[in-house]
Amino acid sequence: MIRIGIDAMGGDFAPLEAVKGCITVRTVMPEVCPVLFGHKDKINAVFSELGVDSNLFEIVHAEEEIEMSEHATKAIAHKKNSSINIAYRYLVEQQIDAFIGAGNTGAMLVGAMFSVKAIDGVQRPVITSIIPKLAGGFGVLIDVGANADCKPEVLNQFGILGSLYAQHVYSIDNPKVGLLSIGEEKEKGNLLTQATYPIMELNDRINFVGNIEGRDLFNDKADVIVCDGFTGNIILKLCENFYYTLSKLGVDNEFLNKFNFKKYGGSAVLGVNKAIIVGHGISKEETFVSMFKLAADVVNSKLIDKIKQSF
Repeated sequence: MIRIGIDAMGGDFAPLEAVKGCITVRTVMPEVCPVLFGHKDKINAVFSELGVDSNLFEIVHAEEEIEMSEHATKAIAHKKNSSINIAYRYLVEQQIDAFIGAGNTGAMLVGAMFSVKAIDGVQRPVITSIIPKLAGGFGVLIDVGANADCKPEVLNQFGILGSLYAQHVYSIDNPKVGLLSIGEEKEKGNLLTQATYPIMELNDRINFVGNIEGRDLFNDKADVIVCDGFTGNIILKLCENFYYTLSKLGVDNEFLNKFNFKKYGGSAVLGVNKAIIVGHGISKEETFVSMFKLAADVVNSKLIDKIKQSF
């Protein structure tokens, strides 16, 4: 049995959609035991409203909540009894195997760094996202928002982390790693990509295929696409809006529908000592179920151990 904690108070529709997600997970993923962190009275009220016995679920009371608009570092430091802080204590004490949340992303990341901590040798933990491929399957985009400014050595580590993630969670054999730039040639790009290229080229721990351009995001040139978090977040938000805009215009296409984030849930945080998944603030039941599945995949693949061994 995999015990996965969830911040029941995180997200725009908390705790209703988080609770609904937990109820569904108990049915579709019997190997997973959801552990809900949050205000017990509010959570119990939702279970009662849905006609489900809350005693069937483990609920850990948290008196405080970290709001979406709060300063992440201050909130983690001062709200010791928040659902996020208490869940991280459970994670460190190995009372849960993974933790998911769709609340304050900054607080999720800061809390992870303060409590779970980075794996020895990892300079900067990173957030990933999957990118649909025209030929089928998915690629990994890394970073998508955790590190707006990066050094070449950090991008090189992103390549290693993304490669391990693609290999062990998405079963991509010898994943091709590309560096996102404005041209294929080695000398193209800004100062960061120009300095990163020769480092990644000499890295025998990854299958580096050189620079890739924005037009290569959805083809098979690279399985892992490396960039700084500023660039990656813009790409991620653009893809989300691309899907919503065309959907509103009545476009119904199999490939387009792969950009619906609800189907995939959250993004894995790589480079920390435990399995952590952060989700979109507007996550609903379907998305939370997907987050549980991704967390279970990370745990079952023993990805964290493999990253520790690699570093």
